[in-house]
Amino acid sequence: MSENRKPASYGLIAGLDELIAARPGGDAGSFSPGTRVRTRQLGGYRSAFRGRGMEFDEVRAYQPGDDIRTIDWRVTARTGRTHTKLFQEERERPVLILADMRARMRFGTRDCFKSVLAARAAAMLGWTCAAEGDRVGGVVITPFSVASHRPERSRTGLLRFMKALADGTREGFGQPIPKEEPRLADALLRLRAAARPGTLIFLVSDFHDFDEAAARELGRLALQSQVTNLFVHDRLEAAMPERGAYPISDGSAVAILDADAANTRAAYARRFAERRAAVEHAAHQRGMAFVPLETGCDLKEALHPERMGRARAPARSPAA
Repeated sequence: MSENRKPASYGLIAGLDELIAARPGGDAGSFSPGTRVRTRQLGGYRSAFRGRGMEFDEVRAYQPGDDIRTIDWRVTARTGRTHTKLFQEERERPVLILADMRARMRFGTRDCFKSVLAARAAAMLGWTCAAEGDRVGGVVITPFSVASHRPERSRTGLLRFMKALADGTREGFGQPIPKEEPRLADALLRLRAAARPGTLIFLVSDFHDFDEAAARELGRLALQSQVTNLFVHDRLEAAMPERGAYPISDGSAVAILDADAANTRAAYARRFAERRAAVEHAAHQRGMAFVPLETGCDLKEALHPERMGRARAPARSPAA
């Protein structure tokens, strides 16, 4: 898409062609999850489950029920006790991406809405993982629904997920928002039901309703999956603009944002800082990655696998 010929809806909704164009180039790298990857390719992993696989793991004493075909006769003869071989089972690693398109994501002051940034990020992650041979799917949460998409390796399946992302940015656009939207905790529960041990998971959201239920589901996800939390935000959420009175609108009603009062400015900044800190603390506490994404950022830089890897370093405990 030409920079000089952007459609009127640019930044408000994401088109399928835009998400297809988000496919990174050949220098995109690979999201290496660390200890259990056999190669740079995301598609081949060593499972945490031991069984009849291709790669020898260890020898242990024979136990009733073990397959007699795996008995290690050399070790048995040397020790005088029956021993059996264990193998590291080869398993593929699915990739699941949760993309939040709810009402509070439809806000932004730089380049695009947070929902569009989330769709672009999810698309870029999907293309990168698919290029490495992984099956890609996920969950798209909108003001009206939570939709699951089974991980698929085919280009058709990936494009189906891309279309769901694009549709999610426009679903109900300009219409009244339901009083009760789907909760983040509900979407995480749906995601956990689709995840298998060792699944690579990316959560792309502003986490505006990150409550105890969501934190609990996030912790459960982390028990069996490698989770990266991409915290989507806009600079205006972190701090009020310069002092003054600003008209703001949700597309129908108009209100005035009073940025003059010092206590109002402080409370405004504190709410955002507390939300970000809660998500970041939960992530680091459970060994998950935390990656901030601000509207207007360079996604190729922000989502580069090397930078994402650095984001996995545990945070220092806050000072007392």
